[in-house]
Amino acid sequence: MSTTETFLIALTIIYTVPYFIWRLGKTDYFAPLVVVQILTGVLLGPGVMGRWFPDYFAFVFNDAVIQSLTGLAWWAVMIFVWIAGTELNLQKVWTNRLESGITALFALGVPLLFGCLTAAGMSLFEGWIGPKAMTWQFILGIGMSCAVTALPILILLMEKMTILRKPIGQRILRYASIDDIAVWAVLALILMDWQRASKQLTFLLGFSLLGYGFRKIAVRLPEADRWYVGMIWLAACGFCADWSGLHFMVGAFLAGLILDGDWFDQQQMDALRHHVLLIIMPVFFLSTGLKTHWGVGGTAVFIAAAVLLIASIAGKLIGTWLAGKILHWPKGEAALIGWLLQTKALIMIIFANVLLDKQIITNATFAALLFMAIASTMLTVPMVTPRLKRLEATASES
Repeated sequence: MSTTETFLIALTIIYTVPYFIWRLGKTDYFAPLVVVQILTGVLLGPGVMGRWFPDYFAFVFNDAVIQSLTGLAWWAVMIFVWIAGTELNLQKVWTNRLESGITALFALGVPLLFGCLTAAGMSLFEGWIGPKAMTWQFILGIGMSCAVTALPILILLMEKMTILRKPIGQRILRYASIDDIAVWAVLALILMDWQRASKQLTFLLGFSLLGYGFRKIAVRLPEADRWYVGMIWLAACGFCADWSGLHFMVGAFLAGLILDGDWFDQQQMDALRHHVLLIIMPVFFLSTGLKTHWGVGGTAVFIAAAVLLIASIAGKLIGTWLAGKILHWPKGEAALIGWLLQTKALIMIIFANVLLDKQIITNATFAALLFMAIASTMLTVPMVTPRLKRLEATASES
């Protein structure tokens, strides 16, 4: 069978299996299609399918097919991260900087601390730290994985709960926006390589200068042209960031961050995010699943995932509780916000993918982080829905 035919068989499996699980299992309440796709990627990976059906796995996901799928996955996730950067509204964050800053400080700082303490414990055992990692890189990377909020998936979930355009939804978006900026800033810090510092400083300086010029040009273009030129800018920034040793994902985020979301029609941006998730992101989920190996044993991976999940959830809820005390939020609001900011899914998985690519974490650590991200995202809607109803009922009575 030709590589093309095998590639198309792989695509058929990638799209068919999660759809039937999602639709027939009616999982939408606790696991939207995107979460099911991530889980399916794990099931189709070497940890499950490769173990149970090794010959079939080797036939379908051979080296040529994986290489083709990987290229698609790279471009899919670059577009997704570019959208996330473009949609960040820094002006709104700055307008409400005191409230947003206090909330983000605690909602990000406490789970970061808890995650770092967990990572310090993991570092005492073999099989978790990547071969090219310094201990501080590993600890900070795991800590930030526990603290991150996935802004695009948060938007998706709040749309389903019809609170996205309400005042509380807009507040939560501001808090999550600061989280997003912090994630990529920390990633850039972790990836800083003093042996290649001149290249990385050259990239950052060049990006600042060219980005200023690009903004001046982009604002004068018709909107249809901005979309197309934005893709050119995305590819160029991704290349330059990777050349400097940072990572093409850092470049993709910066390429979007420097643009203003107001330059694009919001409905078209929402549709683009939806279609990217629908059409090509499932390929990224499979490539993620292909990295789920149990190098230190399956039991150890699930124990690590459980501890990381506890650190992440406890950190978020305690952090938002402290922010609520300082800012005098109404009763129940802190827990609601804490559970919504707990949504991780894609951004944390992308973050962990970069750490794995740079060999800062091992496949076993990646698998533990992946399961933690899936569990935290699946808990969001069931935990938020009753709290949201109580909060709305209280507001109605008032």
